[in-house]
Amino acid sequence: MQPKEEVKQRLLRAKKHVRRSKLFYIHFAGYLIVVALLLYNLYIVEGAYKNTIISLNLSVLVLWTVAIVLHAWRVFKERKVFRKSWVEKKIASYLEKEEVEETKMWE
Repeated sequence: MQPKEEVKQRLLRAKKHVRRSKLFYIHFAGYLIVVALLLYNLYIVEGAYKNTIISLNLSVLVLWTVAIVLHAWRVFKERKVFRKSWVEKKIASYLEKEEVEETKMWE
């Protein structure tokens, strides 16, 4: 591919990834709000239909939790929390700290 087309393709992939991340965060915010409301509903529920309401609320919580986990996996499956470069940077920073501490020690 030509360099211009390659840059366009990379830009489109980046825009797509940002859009997917944005939609996930909106989905997650809605999930947190609904979970808070359902938990409050579980706290205040009374009456003849108490067991039905509790089972409905719990099933919604479980199913939506599974959906949000699957959505997160689809969006963030390419990201790794501890990349090799991160590990190498941390090792270097610890070694640097040790070296600085050793030079400050009294002999």
